[in-house]
Amino acid sequence: MERSIVHMDLDTFFVSVERLQNSKLQGKPVIIGGASDRGVVSSCSYEARRYGVHSAMPMKLARVLCSEAIVVRGDMDSYSKYSRMVTAIIAEKAPVYEKASIDEHYLDITGMDRFFGCLQWSSELRERIIRETGLPISFGLSVNKTVSKIATGEAKPNKGIEIPFPAVTDFLSPLSIRKIPMIGNKTYHLLRSMGVSNIGTLRMIPEEMIGQLLGKNGTVIWKKANGIDPTPVMNYSERKSIGTERTFDKDTMDVNGLKDLLVSMVEKLTFQLRKEEKLTSCIVVKIRYSNFDTHTLQQRTAYTSFDHVLIPLAKQLFERIYQRRMRIRLIGVRFSGLIRGVQQLDLFEDTSEMVRLYLAMDSLRKRFGQGSVRRASGIQLRELEEKVEAERQKGKEEAEVQRQQVDNLKNRRWGYWR
Repeated sequence: MERSIVHMDLDTFFVSVERLQNSKLQGKPVIIGGASDRGVVSSCSYEARRYGVHSAMPMKLARVLCSEAIVVRGDMDSYSKYSRMVTAIIAEKAPVYEKASIDEHYLDITGMDRFFGCLQWSSELRERIIRETGLPISFGLSVNKTVSKIATGEAKPNKGIEIPFPAVTDFLSPLSIRKIPMIGNKTYHLLRSMGVSNIGTLRMIPEEMIGQLLGKNGTVIWKKANGIDPTPVMNYSERKSIGTERTFDKDTMDVNGLKDLLVSMVEKLTFQLRKEEKLTSCIVVKIRYSNFDTHTLQQRTAYTSFDHVLIPLAKQLFERIYQRRMRIRLIGVRFSGLIRGVQQLDLFEDTSEMVRLYLAMDSLRKRFGQGSVRRASGIQLRELEEKVEAERQKGKEEAEVQRQQVDNLKNRRWGYWR
């Protein structure tokens, strides 16, 4: 039986969410990512893409290419919230769906032509998502996941397209081989060196030759170029881990400051666990030295979502993993082995007062924002960061004064000799 697979992708998702919350960003080049030059671009608007900006590009280069771009640090809480809204709408309507990432879904609606037109059904679902969330979304409808995903790319921005089985070959042939999922820069340049630039040319090469050239991936790529992809739409299952990490503007050996940051990270993640009614059974600490050597260490624990349980474990892991006494470039924390559930009272360690304290703190955070209630170490860390930023600004101002003094001196000397 011929399948009907829909690929739905939210257009410039992070930017679209920011524009919902700040209408002044409409129509302007917007870049989502780290504020420092050492960060990377997480997402960007179509206006910024016209200047050559793209995801995963170093922020320093992006600023050079598009100097008038508005840089927004981003808010994963908001993005997750809107992503869940879209997923809930799809889950209500689609018989089988797979959440491929925070902003894209695959839907298997095979057989729906008996009752509805698949294109009409997909279009109505798209219109409902736009109406209820305010987010632009595009879709591709075809016979498998590969063709549908490529079709979505051609439908953007904010449109839908159907590629029926008889039209698959004609649709794919003129497109660049870059459109095929799995083709990265290395494979692209290798195929281009052979004179292969579009999918039609790639399809005419014998499968055995591509297999010899690229191995097992070559066979898969050849099949995709021929519109063949038997990969099923996998039933959606919730993620099994959450985490956060921080890359420093300047590498550091401040152990106390690193521990304070670790505490702040764990506190943020545990609140997220409790808010989503989840528990973790494993904590992972990650560090990256200034020479880019990266190390991780993990420890299992009883299912919990309490930060007073997980913070000591994070500190212990950090002390065990930080052995080289070199400057650190990045630090991160991850919780894995997640299950759905609510924290139970530990008869030996936790008291009812402790549980009520968490309930009160979480209530305040939900009402006034996540940063409204923080541990002292987190507040000290924020004050330290503000102090460092103030000193940096002061240094810039002093340098500007010195520059003006030098310029005045030069002008006086020039006037004297003239």
